[in-house]
Amino acid sequence: MAIPLPQSSGTRREGPGVELTRRLLEYLLSGEVRPGQRIPSERQLAEALSAGRSTVREAIKSLSLLGLLEQRVGDGTYLSRSSSDLLPQVIEWGLLLGEKRLDDLLEARYYLEVQLTGWAAERRTEEQLEELRAIAEKMRSASDDFEAYVEADIAFHRQLAEMSGNTTLASVLSSVRSLLRAWASRVIRTAGETETSLAMHEPILQAVERGDAEAARAAMTAHMDRATRRLQASMPDEEDETDKSA
Repeated sequence: MAIPLPQSSGTRREGPGVELTRRLLEYLLSGEVRPGQRIPSERQLAEALSAGRSTVREAIKSLSLLGLLEQRVGDGTYLSRSSSDLLPQVIEWGLLLGEKRLDDLLEARYYLEVQLTGWAAERRTEEQLEELRAIAEKMRSASDDFEAYVEADIAFHRQLAEMSGNTTLASVLSSVRSLLRAWASRVIRTAGETETSLAMHEPILQAVERGDAEAARAAMTAHMDRATRRLQASMPDEEDETDKSA
């Protein structure tokens, strides 16, 4: 039985990965799949969309990172129960306007975080610094509460962006808030603890407190390096994906 996926208009000047991700997103939000329901297998999607499985796999990974899909090793991929809440952020982030793939999303956040943190160390006010300290204390207090920790983690990065004084880039970071939430939640839940993440944030706070921009950027770089590796490790490998019949 054919899977009722949207047809390509053939008018957009985009790479195959971008076009496929757009069509898959349209399908997921069309009502054909209910929140919490398993979507067609990678093989079925590739056949229905006349696309390579590697391209389908990248599209699924990108949408999983944004929180729209949940990949379960050995059990297929499911539409997130909170997908409707995430739609405005996904659109704002620009996935529909041409974001290419998972690696691009990771790279964009990496460099944005590092630069804004350096500026935060140079430009922060004492009032802003006190707020950052208060957020860090919330992170310490939420060591056994993953949801509270993730909220505080996101607030920590958002505060650094505000402290940078660059409203344009801070706005860009705000636009990827859905990405930040999915990122932090996936990494923390996969790790099963918050101590490692907290230990990566402490040097950032200390460098910003000292007004040491170089040390702040170095600390954030170390944090982004580790977080990126942990996120990539949390994504199911190709051989772990199990095709399920519709």
